Amino acid sequence: MTASAQVLCDVCPKFCRLREGQTGFCRARSNIGGTIVPNNYGQCTSIALDPIEKKPLARFYPGSFILSYGSYGCDLRCPYCQNHEISMAGREIPTRKITPEGLCDLAVDLSRREPGNLGVAFTYNEPLICWEFIRDTSQLLHEAGLKSVAVTNGGITRKYADLVLPHIDALNIDLKGFSEDFYRIVK
Repeated sequence: MTASAQVLCDVCPKFCRLREGQTGFCRARSNIGGTIVPNNYGQCTSIALDPIEKKPLARFYPGSFILSYGSYGCDLRCPYCQNHEISMAGREIPTRKITPEGLCDLAVDLSRREPGNLGVAFTYNEPLICWEFIRDTSQLLHEAGLKSVAVTNGGITRKYADLVLPHIDALNIDLKGFSEDFYRIVK
């Protein structure tokens, strides 16, 4: 591959064309050796046990708790983002490395203690930017009898949605605005 060759990242509708070593608009996926890789795979910026209603999923196991996990990166730049410190960050933000097995083990451990735990909610940043981590973790969660939830802006292409969504039990797609013009502003 020549130094000027670009590789298409087709995870989100931005379709970034990245040169070697370049990171996409999301600040989480890069061209490394001609392959688009998720830099934020297993890079935890936030983790907390939350009521499921905070996702907000009022009708999905109401009254239960779920382990909320977040990394960094997003394919939007909403001016009112509650989590902009992590969602709009890249590799410069401090993270704690956690494997899918480690996150699943933590979720299982919490499910055995009060107040209980339903599974893992991928949230805080745009989680589908790293669909691979969600898929890998969700498969383990299901083997352990736990649930997988994604709180997302829905900005994933069909190709990758088809790979990850079968592993998700509940999905909340946050609408950021109500017009095409608004989405032109935040993208």
